[in-house]
Amino acid sequence: MKPRLGLVAGILLLGALALPAPALAVPAQDSLLVQTAPSHAEQTPAERAREIAAALVKDPVYIDPVYAPALSATMIGDVRKKAKALGYPVYTIVLPLSPSDAFQGKESNVITLVMDALRKPGLYVVVDGGGRFPWYEIKDVPTLDEKVLSPARDRALDDTGYDAGPTEVLARFYELLAGPPLPATTPKPEGAGARSGDAASSDGGPSGGLVALGISLAVLAILVALGLWIGLRRRGSGGAVRREKPFSIPPHVAATVAAERRRRLTRETTAELTDLGSELAALPTVAGDGLRHQQLALDAHDAAERVLDASRDLVDVVGAMVLLDQGRRELEIAKALAEGRKPPVVQALCAFNPLHGRSSGRPTQVESEGTTVSLPLCAECRQALKRGVAPKSLPGDDGPYWHGTDLWARTFFGALGNDLAAAVSRGEYKS
Repeated sequence: MKPRLGLVAGILLLGALALPAPALAVPAQDSLLVQTAPSHAEQTPAERAREIAAALVKDPVYIDPVYAPALSATMIGDVRKKAKALGYPVYTIVLPLSPSDAFQGKESNVITLVMDALRKPGLYVVVDGGGRFPWYEIKDVPTLDEKVLSPARDRALDDTGYDAGPTEVLARFYELLAGPPLPATTPKPEGAGARSGDAASSDGGPSGGLVALGISLAVLAILVALGLWIGLRRRGSGGAVRREKPFSIPPHVAATVAAERRRRLTRETTAELTDLGSELAALPTVAGDGLRHQQLALDAHDAAERVLDASRDLVDVVGAMVLLDQGRRELEIAKALAEGRKPPVVQALCAFNPLHGRSSGRPTQVESEGTTVSLPLCAECRQALKRGVAPKSLPGDDGPYWHGTDLWARTFFGALGNDLAAAVSRGEYKS
């Protein structure tokens, strides 16, 4: 695709989409059905392209399931109708792109691979669902060329505004392609405004000329400022038009922030470890069920200390924090039983990210590929699943922490299994 300029701006269709969502959820009372899509994460680029190509055979407008809930049938239907009116095949693809996906986050890779998989003539158009920039490629359509497509796309971007979504831009793009070719803009001759300026001077005198000159300079300044603003958002070199990357914190700075976050959490967890140890030492031995909870608190405290001493990353430190929280809850139960009080009911920490705080309501039934698990989730994560987007998980080495194979991932920080502290004492947290 030849290089061309375009106004760069976009909106996120769904909030937590920094990475493609691994699951979609369908609420059913207090139960959430989650359909994971491991194929998108595990497929090769060619396999993913063939999957999209197969979908395009059935419907020339492919909307990734991640964005489907945010787009009404009317919006998608408008794109489909205006593409069909062009008289030649148009294949539209709207999907999330990120550097970690099968296409390495590049629209050009999507187009190339899908064209090879579909092997049909037509106009191929790809939009990253988080933005509004249509990328396109022509395959064996003699009536199309860059002189037609480039002005139409740039005009569509200008007409729809910076906050338009991809379907709105696409509909306007196809609408413009169906109309007469847009004329190329040509600069005015240098002397085009000379006579009007002379007339203003003769009618209004010297002062009128100065006023006109002042107005002209002011308009010129505004146009220059606007041009600079637009220019900063355009990209015109090297390959096809592509959205400017949004501001991102440099990796070395992000690493510093992550290290400081871990140090802070380690300090806080160490302080809680000391406090809980002191309280456990001061608690008199109780009999019956209270003794059992006291022992559970001691076991959780010891396990937390072991994990904290050998912690390798933030996830381990959070594991120690979760163990201490369990120990604290067991201690409060033991105290209540020793004093003849009713034990308090304290919600567990959020399984997707314990740093979110306490879970909300009853445990959520989550089903994936025939397996159902019951997880304590905070209100934010529950709402995310209901909207069909990925919850903001505690990050691990490669995506959400539960993508790993260690004890924390296998048990969702103890939400699954009988005894997290016992598992730690057996050394399972190191695997």
